[in-house]
Amino acid sequence: MKTSSKQDNRARRHRRVRAKVIGTEQRPRLSVYKSNTRLIAQLIDDAKGVTLAAISSADAKGKTPRERAEASAGELAKLASAKGVKAVVFDRGGFQYQGTIKAFADAARAAGLEF
Repeated sequence: MKTSSKQDNRARRHRRVRAKVIGTEQRPRLSVYKSNTRLIAQLIDDAKGVTLAAISSADAKGKTPRERAEASAGELAKLASAKGVKAVVFDRGGFQYQGTIKAFADAARAAGLEF
């Protein structure tokens, strides 16, 4: 019996999520990737295959990854509003909706994005 690694399990979950989540011009996909050191988020129009805005928590200020993710969410919401985007579809990227991912999503909602 073959054992699965963490990366294989996350990739499988991500494929399941991506089968259901599609970004459009009016409602782009908010894709999130989390590494051990940073969180990267993009607003993607899947119909055109274009990234509308992107942000990394490496540039954000804060002591903990959660604080940096919350600061990045505010910046991404500003970039989105400048592009005229108010509503998005959230793509958690196969990560569990807890911790840093949840903090990012809550901060993005508080900053004005609807999802």
